[in-house]
Amino acid sequence: MPLKLEDKQAIIAEVSEVAVKAHSAVVAEYRGMTVAELTKLRVDARQANVYVRVIKNTLARRAVEGTSLKCIQEVLKGPVILALSGEDPGAPARVFRDFLKTNQKMVVKGVAIGGQLFGAEDLDKVAKLPTREEAIASLMSVIQAPITKFVRTLAEPHAKLVRTVAAIRDSKEAA
Repeated sequence: MPLKLEDKQAIIAEVSEVAVKAHSAVVAEYRGMTVAELTKLRVDARQANVYVRVIKNTLARRAVEGTSLKCIQEVLKGPVILALSGEDPGAPARVFRDFLKTNQKMVVKGVAIGGQLFGAEDLDKVAKLPTREEAIASLMSVIQAPITKFVRTLAEPHAKLVRTVAAIRDSKEAA
């Protein structure tokens, strides 16, 4: 059943609203997949806080027009599913990477981050990007390391003196 103009406008508005806030996107072709397989993908995406939509290419092109994800327009060919994430840039790639381990029918066409389009071969690289919490933890450990080493260096002469005095005391008690 063909979509009415109002329905098309509503779809474009919905996807555009998500695309404006999105940091990354994955476009994949779902040809030959069953409804159960697509449902599993949607459930996995929902759990990872990723917006997934099967959308007509012309509607998707109009929805991402004027956003940082405009670069995905060139890979919108064939029956595609669009995954967008506004919180974690690596989340859509992780969802698709994990899904591809059990389903070989899906073909990733492109991955976009920050206005740059990457090929399907870069899916693993993008999926390995740290989450926000992991990035903050890594940054904090890098910031904390010099301070910890400095405090340890300042405390070492005193600790060495205490160990020396204790060794002398132990040797005198033994004698």
